[in-house]
Amino acid sequence: MTVIGLDDTDSRERGMCTTYVAASLAERIEAAGASVDRRVLVRLNPGVEHKTRGNAALAVHTGLGADRALALAREHLDLAETADPRTNPGVVVAPGDPERVPEEVAAFARAAVRDYHDVDDAVDLAAECGYQTAYAGNGRGRIGALAAVGAWRAFDDWSYECISYRERDRWGTDREVDRESVFAAADAASPDAWDTVDRGEGYPVCVPRTPCPILYGIRGDDSETVRRVADAIDGEAVASRALFVTNQGTDAHLRDADGFADADEGRAYRVDGEVVTEPETREGGHVFATLRSADGEDAEIAAFEPTKRFRDRVRALRPGDRVTVCGEVSDGTLKLEKFAVRELVRTEPTNPECPECGRSMGSAGADQGYRCRDCETSADGKVEVPVERELELGWYEVPPCARRHVAKPLVRGGFDAPVHPER
Repeated sequence: MTVIGLDDTDSRERGMCTTYVAASLAERIEAAGASVDRRVLVRLNPGVEHKTRGNAALAVHTGLGADRALALAREHLDLAETADPRTNPGVVVAPGDPERVPEEVAAFARAAVRDYHDVDDAVDLAAECGYQTAYAGNGRGRIGALAAVGAWRAFDDWSYECISYRERDRWGTDREVDRESVFAAADAASPDAWDTVDRGEGYPVCVPRTPCPILYGIRGDDSETVRRVADAIDGEAVASRALFVTNQGTDAHLRDADGFADADEGRAYRVDGEVVTEPETREGGHVFATLRSADGEDAEIAAFEPTKRFRDRVRALRPGDRVTVCGEVSDGTLKLEKFAVRELVRTEPTNPECPECGRSMGSAGADQGYRCRDCETSADGKVEVPVERELELGWYEVPPCARRHVAKPLVRGGFDAPVHPER
């Protein structure tokens, strides 16, 4: 067995897609008579500065020998968009069973999803393990390539994506996909296939808007479902199709933190806290509130405009509510991906009513309670009255159109409270 890791072959402006490079490499391997056990798509830390949109690294698990695998992978680097100076592809080839890579490589993979690496870290560890490498430019892609090699041992929660690719002469042109067939296929397969569409926005999430080779990608919990949905979509001709095992939809990027004092920039966390300010909508439609974590530290949490209707969930919070928040810390603000309501403030203090006339009493002066000037009745202080809340206990999430690839949709289950999924 041999594991081939690939990363950083695409460009934000010029297109390409590392999944396409991996899929075409797998086809070449099979054409050479060797087996391909699986194609693995690993989403790395979404906060990395140098990432393209999805920060994906790929691995091909094959029966091809390591030397021949390296030669074929090196040839496939020609597909990389190296005319973009920010594209710096890398390959790592590791002989042996992907489940038995050294623990150091698995730890490297986990850190690549939750933290940061320098390229020297990847080069040194690959050399220590006896892995062969190839690269172009500064070879920064060797970081993701080594992480992809270690991913199969590093993680135990996996999902699937079936990706359909376009005919080459149509790359960069408008995609022709029948919208009604996408929504019908999504409805038929829900919830086993998820993030195919955003019903609230009326948008087919599975169809990218970049100049890459992908026509559409279907994500879900099992391989048969995602293939079936892909088959049911009408549109332009599909040039090829590939199935990937992936850490998408797993929350593999999140780590637990006792409080904001432990939260570093560019990492994603799960933090418990209490809302201490009324949510505020600022310029651009972004919604902010302040949360106090268990360590007594305050930090802003935010739902930005692209999260659409999720912002209404954040606006419905009140000081005193206890929540668990999930998201990446950027410039000191936690960008919300989902949150769980643990306790809701159910009452609020208000001036007491006069028992004689029913009108609201006024203050009688500092520390003198309240009184009705007409009826001369009095009360010691404010009283608690029930307040209607739009939120319920449980988890809320951003809509599919705003979800990060690695973030776990609520429909996948396994959460510690009731869920209120977006569809």
